[in-house]
Amino acid sequence: MRAEKAMSDITKTDAWSRLEAHCEAVAPMTLSDMFAADAARAGGLSWEEDGLSVDLSRQRLTAVTLELLVDIARAADVEGRRDAMFAGQAINTTENRAVSHVALRDESTDQHLAMTAFADAVRAGAETGSTGLPFRDVVNIGIGGSHQGPLAATTALGNGSEMPNVHYVANVDGTDLSTALHGLDPAATLFLVASKTFTTAETMANAKSARAWLVNALGEDAVAEHFCALSTNIAAAAEFGIPSTRMFPFADGVGGRFSLWSSIGLSTALAIGGEGFENLLAGARAMDRHFADQPLSENLPVLLALTDLWNRIFLELPVRAVLPYDERLRHLPAHLQQLEMESNGKGVTLAGDVVSGPPASVIFGATGTNGQHSFHQLLHQGPALVAAEFIAVAEPGHDLAGHHDMLLANMLAQAEALANGTSDPATPHHHCPGNRPSTVILLRTLDPFRLGQLLALYEHKVLVEGVIWNINSFDQFGVELGKVLAGPLLSALKGDGTPDDPATAAAVAKLRAWRH
Repeated sequence: MRAEKAMSDITKTDAWSRLEAHCEAVAPMTLSDMFAADAARAGGLSWEEDGLSVDLSRQRLTAVTLELLVDIARAADVEGRRDAMFAGQAINTTENRAVSHVALRDESTDQHLAMTAFADAVRAGAETGSTGLPFRDVVNIGIGGSHQGPLAATTALGNGSEMPNVHYVANVDGTDLSTALHGLDPAATLFLVASKTFTTAETMANAKSARAWLVNALGEDAVAEHFCALSTNIAAAAEFGIPSTRMFPFADGVGGRFSLWSSIGLSTALAIGGEGFENLLAGARAMDRHFADQPLSENLPVLLALTDLWNRIFLELPVRAVLPYDERLRHLPAHLQQLEMESNGKGVTLAGDVVSGPPASVIFGATGTNGQHSFHQLLHQGPALVAAEFIAVAEPGHDLAGHHDMLLANMLAQAEALANGTSDPATPHHHCPGNRPSTVILLRTLDPFRLGQLLALYEHKVLVEGVIWNINSFDQFGVELGKVLAGPLLSALKGDGTPDDPATAAAVAKLRAWRH
């Protein structure tokens, strides 16, 4: 990255001024106007990359809009920061670290070989618990990126017939862990403690309770054969009782929300097997090559990022609904919430100045057709406009006749209705104004390779948006504040001290009175 770019404000560039002038001209146009003016629009604003397609034709923009947005990306030096990431430079400047999740996908590493070999051994029954029983259940204990990415991937790709059932525990609410453990046989249960530092409060509270559950049934010696550590803190894992043969470390430069590709992905490897996990990496690697090599005007992560910026800033649509029309992708919206909002939910630039605009959208979502009978009413008729992102898969993941065509028909109908709306002057309550932008992303199949492509697509989108706003997408200091405050409040709830904040003190007093 060139030094002068580190101090620049993208909103003060000539490229931004040209885009502002263009917005004044194009904003009054409706989607119907745009389709009428360009007969080839549906094809001209769609791109395909190895079984993954992105259709922007229902976005309220034109080919000229995209050209001007690409100028913004160039002015921000997206290409320079991208190349620096792939070169292993320390683009996480606030923590002076490289961003190494892409390096994990570059080739098979010793880490991956050890992890996938262990996963296959567990699936085959060669790795067993302390009594010699094969593992029928795996409980992944993590939170944030050590939970959301693996959960989304495992759910998307499903459990094979030869593997143990994989369960996920994240919430420090004991209901989460106790529900996961209900009905499990300790002798046939493997625990994965997924924590980069092995000090994350919620994760370690759950891990210690899981350890006590196991020890109560099988004794202290069983810990070594029923627990794995997915962490960079080898010493803490050893103190917990986990031997080196069950430790799977990863590089310190791998951020939590980007960590599926590291040993944090062991739960997914257990679900889909070593070969499946390698195919997941291969799909992500293919998207890496696309992002690294394709010109900005044909680069899918860049185009998604620029479209989001256009909606958020110029069309003043700060909220985006992620709508996967495939039940296997039901955890994708939550994963993208963390990926995008934790990465780019920042208020200061790399230079410490105030960011000129909102660098991240507010994201929510649910699967179709469930969402249609929930919040889609607001999408179609609500006065607060929301950009939408539909994701669907051509091939179904089941053999039930008729269901998948009905699902896809609903998805296409929702995108069409948002774009075109309907008008009936005699019944204004039926009026849907339309002209509401959406993107349609299609996958040929939902297999490990295509899922790897999709997840890497969004990861690189995050980088592009972060570069444009000149922020660090790879730290998360805001997450730490609540953790710092929670410690003294835990003591206060136990009767040791009174919080200084009056509202907090009143809530603590009420909780203590009700509990005692």
